[in-house]
Amino acid sequence: MRRRAVVTGIGCVSPVGNDLATAWKAVCEGRSGVAPITRFDPAGYPTRIAAEVKNFDLAKWIDRNRIGPFEQIGPNVQFGIAAAIQAIADSGLDYRNLPDPTSFGVYLGAGEGVQDFEVIMRLIAQARDESGQVQLSRFSDLSLQQLNAAKEYNQEPNVLAGRIASLFGAQGPNLNTLTACAASAQAIGEGTELIRNGSADIMIVGGSHSMIHPFGMTGFSLLGTLSTRNNDPTAASRPFDRERDGFILGEGAAMLVLEEYDAAKRRGARIYGEIRGYGVASDAYRITDIPDDGNGLVRAMRMAMSDAQLNPTDISYVNAHGTSTGANDRAETQALKQALSDHSQKVPISSTKSMTGHLVAACGALELAISLLALRDGIVPPTMNYEYPDPDCDLDYVPNQSRTIPLNTVMSNNSGFGGQNVSLIVSRA
Repeated sequence: MRRRAVVTGIGCVSPVGNDLATAWKAVCEGRSGVAPITRFDPAGYPTRIAAEVKNFDLAKWIDRNRIGPFEQIGPNVQFGIAAAIQAIADSGLDYRNLPDPTSFGVYLGAGEGVQDFEVIMRLIAQARDESGQVQLSRFSDLSLQQLNAAKEYNQEPNVLAGRIASLFGAQGPNLNTLTACAASAQAIGEGTELIRNGSADIMIVGGSHSMIHPFGMTGFSLLGTLSTRNNDPTAASRPFDRERDGFILGEGAAMLVLEEYDAAKRRGARIYGEIRGYGVASDAYRITDIPDDGNGLVRAMRMAMSDAQLNPTDISYVNAHGTSTGANDRAETQALKQALSDHSQKVPISSTKSMTGHLVAACGALELAISLLALRDGIVPPTMNYEYPDPDCDLDYVPNQSRTIPLNTVMSNNSGFGGQNVSLIVSRA
């Protein structure tokens, strides 16, 4: 019999709260984290709203002497460190006295950092010659003189995993995957597999990302994927609603502590749930589009159910990817119908991105954390801003109000640019 992986600790930094209890309360109450952008001046962009993390101070979680000057660490790394510290504390794990620290690993789906755009623009201006052309050699010389090495190092996606390992003495597997919006869900699945096959006994898994900056907004704006409902921010993210016009960019981090089940039981750990099923599949279609029938997501869900040895009727609730774009929500609805068959008409489905926005690489981890609390409390969070039914999206999306029902098994789905699809299933241990 294969080993079992259970969740014993959760932490998060999100647009609806900088700790797990605050975020969960906000989601259950349907409160939105979307507001006008304050991180930079968005004038001139078609979208001027986002789901930013608010009132965050890393000093609440860690002394700066342990990790160096905060000013040299971008928000994506800061969010991830805070979430990991919360998750370890929540787990009650005595990480300083583990019998074998080489069995303690980290697997993240963390995104790249945020460039200092004011410095870059200054360097470009200084590198122009008399005719106004930017001289690359001059730009390179000035960059070497003025850019901060530590800031540059902290832009790399793998840095957060290394920092977390250093903080907690995790000497086991250390990995980071960046498969766009499926990244942190995939990291959780792969971390589960490391525990199942005996490569690790404990894993910190999850993700962190922030793309609320000029480059991030430019890319998504050019793709036409962002909502432009600037005058009504809290109503802008409206998954599965007929009037949806794009997603809301969010930011933040969520981290989970996974442990081998028997070891967690022996130490008396509180267990949120077991990672029962993991499925991953590629669309092999287009970089930015999902096929109309959502076949990759169908296969991921079927793989997850097979892995968990469950039938569609065993699924109590689905936390959908639900981005609030026209193509995604239609295709995901079709995928749910195929994978869950007749049960798709009965099972409650919701998208918490209607409140948190889309955390890109970190969305899967936050949504699995929410799924675990839904399982714990028997509360299905709502899909907010659902006002106008779409004939192409005709399932039970739990509109606008939480629902209290018994939950035994929850599925959480994510899809990413590049065609990656991940499905995770959690159940009571």
